[in-house]
Amino acid sequence: MIERINSNQNPNFFFLTYSKELSVNNFLLIPNHFFTPNIIQKRKPLSENARRAGWIGCNIDISNVPESGKIFIVKNQQEVDKQTVLANYNRTKSIKTTNIESQGWIMDVLHCVDRINTVDFSLNQVYQFERELQLKHPDNKFVKDKIRQQLQYLRDKGFIEFTERGKYKKI
Repeated sequence: MIERINSNQNPNFFFLTYSKELSVNNFLLIPNHFFTPNIIQKRKPLSENARRAGWIGCNIDISNVPESGKIFIVKNQQEVDKQTVLANYNRTKSIKTTNIESQGWIMDVLHCVDRINTVDFSLNQVYQFERELQLKHPDNKFVKDKIRQQLQYLRDKGFIEFTERGKYKKI
């Protein structure tokens, strides 16, 4: 799975949740460029008694996918307008890159921004995720610089807006 995600040929994924009565609660698309290795959770290998002994599966943790990467087709049992779905998908294509390391940084910073509970936020609020980002990207010794770079990139791609020095707004 990691090998496929790191390639430029990974698929888009659809996820479906449903009620006990088998009615659809949520149906969503996560575009392939939102899949980075940090959303994959390795499972323990199958036992030696299993037909495919030693095979290692995985779980996909979509809680680590930024909200803009979760494109709902049905949300809370309500169908989302087709034009809204298409607009949301097309918007995400602007941050697609072929470099998996760059893609990881974009998704990680976007996810940090999502976790700030206000529309308006400051650079200092994003800096509070510095340690977490350092752990995810141990080779980078200039995490604050990288955060600023990714915020500029997200601003240029229309995901956030610069309001004044050190201040941003989610779009």
